[in-house]
Amino acid sequence: MLPPDALAALRDDPRRARGFTCWRELPPEPACLADWPAGVGEPLRRALAARGIERPYTHQATAIAAVLAGRDVVVATPTASGKSLCYQAPVAQAVLDDPASRALFLFPTKALAQDQLAELQAIVDALGSALRAFTYDGDTPADARRAVRQAGHVVITNPDMLHTGILPHHTKWLSLFENLRYVVVDELHQYRGVFGSHVANVLRRLLRVARFYGSEPVFICSSATIGNPGDLAERLLGRPVQVVEESGAPRGPRTVAVYNPPVVNRELGIRRSPLHAARRLTRDLSGAGAQVLCFAQSRQEVELLVTYLRRGERARPSAAGSAIEGYRAGYLPKERRAIERDLRNGRLRTVVATNALELGIDVGSMDAVVCCRYPGSVSGTWQRFGRAGRRQGASLAVLVAGSGPLDQYVATHPDFLFERPAEAGRIDPDNLEILVEHVKCAAFELPFRDGEQLGPAVAHICAALAEAGILVRRGDRYFWSAESFPAEGVSLRSASTQNVVIIDHGPPARVIGEVDRASAPLLVHEDAIYYHGGRQYHVDRLAWDELKAYVHPVEVDHYTDAQLAVDLRVLHEDGRAESAACEHAHGGVTVTYLATIFKKVRLFTHENVGWGTIALPQDEMQTRAYWLALPSAATAEMTRAEIEAGLLGLANVLVNVAPVFLLCDARDLQTSVQVRSPFTELPTVFLYEAYPGGVGLAERCFEVRAALLEAAHELLRDCGCRDGCPGCVGPPPRAEADARAAALRIVAALRTFGA
Repeated sequence: MLPPDALAALRDDPRRARGFTCWRELPPEPACLADWPAGVGEPLRRALAARGIERPYTHQATAIAAVLAGRDVVVATPTASGKSLCYQAPVAQAVLDDPASRALFLFPTKALAQDQLAELQAIVDALGSALRAFTYDGDTPADARRAVRQAGHVVITNPDMLHTGILPHHTKWLSLFENLRYVVVDELHQYRGVFGSHVANVLRRLLRVARFYGSEPVFICSSATIGNPGDLAERLLGRPVQVVEESGAPRGPRTVAVYNPPVVNRELGIRRSPLHAARRLTRDLSGAGAQVLCFAQSRQEVELLVTYLRRGERARPSAAGSAIEGYRAGYLPKERRAIERDLRNGRLRTVVATNALELGIDVGSMDAVVCCRYPGSVSGTWQRFGRAGRRQGASLAVLVAGSGPLDQYVATHPDFLFERPAEAGRIDPDNLEILVEHVKCAAFELPFRDGEQLGPAVAHICAALAEAGILVRRGDRYFWSAESFPAEGVSLRSASTQNVVIIDHGPPARVIGEVDRASAPLLVHEDAIYYHGGRQYHVDRLAWDELKAYVHPVEVDHYTDAQLAVDLRVLHEDGRAESAACEHAHGGVTVTYLATIFKKVRLFTHENVGWGTIALPQDEMQTRAYWLALPSAATAEMTRAEIEAGLLGLANVLVNVAPVFLLCDARDLQTSVQVRSPFTELPTVFLYEAYPGGVGLAERCFEVRAALLEAAHELLRDCGCRDGCPGCVGPPPRAEADARAAALRIVAALRTFGA
């Protein structure tokens, strides 16, 4: 419970008072209750009452009634508003009415699946029924998989397992597909861009298999803060949905604040470390009796904050209930489950986490949330803020700004958080390259008949695959004829799933964690100090080919910070268009990543105390890019500083507007700016796809280049900011030139000369 005087003490503290650029108090919201829909039977009502749910909130009643009436639904209400009941109740009722009924729950991560299993099991225990729910993922033992396939009323899994482990083997899932009543798609906002486009095709394949077995399931989706939940759900499912957005859940009074640490070097614009500001805020709130969740931007920052907070607690041995833990990717599943459980029951008072706890894992509602740095989006900020707010007591959410220009824009324009709408999620299930891969997967699962649709142009795709010998036509059907197993070659997330295992020498030797392959060169290179759960380990050896890092525990006064060099090279040009003002082209590029050196940084003071080199091979990704190069006509009378600022601003504008034309997510594209490109020998902006091999976004950028530049000009011209903001060129950089003005000059020149 957050004591009433804690907020006043924080706000009026003379050490911090000038740092708060925003202190906004949001009034409490009362509960709006409704009666149970007619389809919810008395046994289920009694079981829910035993768990403290006498009546549903209005949004729960609306959603449950729609589902029981056979309508697809998306529930988009705030965190901790009881969205889970919107699908738990109809599923439980369906099994009570007909024990043969089945449901499939899809979650984007294993952690969410395990969490949902625990929630559903609590309802089952209260019912005293024979409803059986199981998780089915890569961790499910082989001897348990047959029981899940044959006896599970509710199968809880993730899209990746559905794609590779269930749909290609649907003949083993007869009970599920013959009786599939409901499909739950939780955390809908995660399914954006290329990942969401893949998942939409997996759901098309799911419906195709279900219809083959005679079932037509109802879809129940839930989403956190996003700008277009209904549109995203309809594109994901390929059919209309009913949107439930008005929450009936209560909330206590909330305070939202933005804190800007004081300047320590005015000439360079450097402020006091946001880590230290977040540590002090977290420490003071926890000391006042609040349960606090502190969000950090990286795994390294999580471990540093845990270390700082624990050392501060040792200096205050009288503090009660002050257990401090970290929560991030790389912790072993048993560690994460224990942390989640201790948060729910209140034994754990302070947790420092990455965005892993933005998702709907049930950890209860915190008294306070501290966000160390701006997450990069309005929706991400409110998802984190939403973790604070019990149904009765007061709560606090604080954003601590860093020295970077994006953070400083938010700190000096805090209304941006309240007035800017949440970002929309976009997908393109009919992206030809993605669709072709899923047509292959679907043909392996069931032959295609003439006239059957998985998406547009399927007849042409099947004919082309038959000509290539991948499919064979017999009568009015296309059959899979290749020897390969197509789903294994299609990654929904288009990223490596390999991890480096971290092993403590011992004795005895034991696995303490893992890190994804892409991050390993920065975190577990030889002589790195690796932090895990607030403990320090020295990396003795990184066996790169074996994907193993060998460490031993140490106690030192520093951490290591590795540097990554990124370079883009054009491999080949696949298309070109020229004008007097600009060269447009698209083609293949190689993006290389090389960990070069690491710094040794002293704890607390963050001063450099040494350095070392990293001897690892460079990693690279071959993908596709669209680029535009600016000849002298477009940059006449501009200084080098203005050209650089204009290119950076234009790159940011194009990343903002391209998703509208490409139906992708901004994270699917990355930018590179070269003031004098070795390939074009001109000032050049590259937009490259963030996925190995690409999925056709670069070529599409090239095709709509005129519309892209026109939209960029309109955005620059009409943006209400004075000298740049995150919505156009990015926040004002600490540079000699005005990025917005320079970008406007470049785009205006392109339009004048007919780019």
